[in-house]
Amino acid sequence: MAELTGYCFVSISPVRKEQADSSEMVTQLLFGEPVKIMDVQSPWMNVKSLSDGYEGWVDLKHIKTLSQEDTITWQGEKQCLLAREAVLETPQGKQVICRGSYISDNSVFQIGVNHYRIDPGQTSYSSLIDLAKEYMNTPYLWGGKTPYGIDCSGFTQIVHRCFRIELPRDASQQYEFGSEVSFEDAREGDLAFFENKTGKITHVGILLDNERIIHASGQVRIDELKKEGIYRSDFKRITHLMAGIRRL
Repeated sequence: MAELTGYCFVSISPVRKEQADSSEMVTQLLFGEPVKIMDVQSPWMNVKSLSDGYEGWVDLKHIKTLSQEDTITWQGEKQCLLAREAVLETPQGKQVICRGSYISDNSVFQIGVNHYRIDPGQTSYSSLIDLAKEYMNTPYLWGGKTPYGIDCSGFTQIVHRCFRIELPRDASQQYEFGSEVSFEDAREGDLAFFENKTGKITHVGILLDNERIIHASGQVRIDELKKEGIYRSDFKRITHLMAGIRRL
């Protein structure tokens, strides 16, 4: 049997741990994100993102199926939307999509049999850090990946996606990427990872230098970085314990 694939055609689709609206949201699919369809138990569909391999349950009404050929074509064509928001003209009418969604280099494009038109707005940033700072004060949302709500690893994943670097979804998975860097040699753009008391990687942020970090904790914010971890001046204590620094 041929593998079933599709893509998210709504602006944001919550991906849940179980087949229930009350179940924990573990991540989100953004417009254009291609998926492998693992199972269908109406009204739910179990999908695996073809961008980061993350799996969970979504409302099946948020997914349009694609042929294998169309999936391969879209995988090769898709680009990350860099503007915070853009208006997409769709077969269902206009909809607003956000940064991190997948579009094409062309203002008019096609995914499978569906045609779209978009003015992508801003198409480049001078640096990854400049883009990261645009998320300042975005509220923390477990499983979130958008400028309206984001978690720590969603923040690092989407910022890097905009520079064509596809990272895994979770902080513990991202920790496996790149090369280890000492605290003394850390520089702007490196990823710093933090662990809980059992040694599990639970948090990640982007270094502005080896003294400051931008990360999602309560909201996207900039805090002081010490060798021991993140120091919150408002709390007057270390809030996250340093596990290591990685350079991609």
